[in-house]
Amino acid sequence: MMIERTDINSVLMQMRALKADAQQGVSNAGKPSPLLADMTRPVENEGFGELLKNAIDKVNDTQMEASRMATAFEQGDPRVELTQVMIQLQKASVSFQAMTQVRNRLVTAYEDVMKMPI
Repeated sequence: MMIERTDINSVLMQMRALKADAQQGVSNAGKPSPLLADMTRPVENEGFGELLKNAIDKVNDTQMEASRMATAFEQGDPRVELTQVMIQLQKASVSFQAMTQVRNRLVTAYEDVMKMPI
C-alpha cells in the first residue's frame, strides 16, 4: 500500500510542476522544464506533420494501454490493480483533452491566417 501511495504522490508532484510551468506562460518560453527534459528531443529533422502524427500516436498508445489494463482487471488478472487502471485511464483522458486543445488552437490559427487580407 505504501508503494502505491508513493507512486500517486510522485504523479501528483509531476502534475503540479507541469501546472506551474504552464501558468508561467511565455516568460520561460525559451527555457525547457527540467521535468520535461527527458521527454523532449530535437525536432530539426522532423516536420510539423510528423511531430503531430507522433503526438497523436502517443495519445492512441496511452488509450490502448488503458483499455488493455481495464480489460485485464475486469477479467480478474491478479497482476493488475484497480489503482493502476484508474491512473492509466486518467492519463489517457488528460492526454486526449490536451490533444483536443492543441487541435482547437491549430484550427483557430488556421482560420486567423485565412482571414488575413492579401
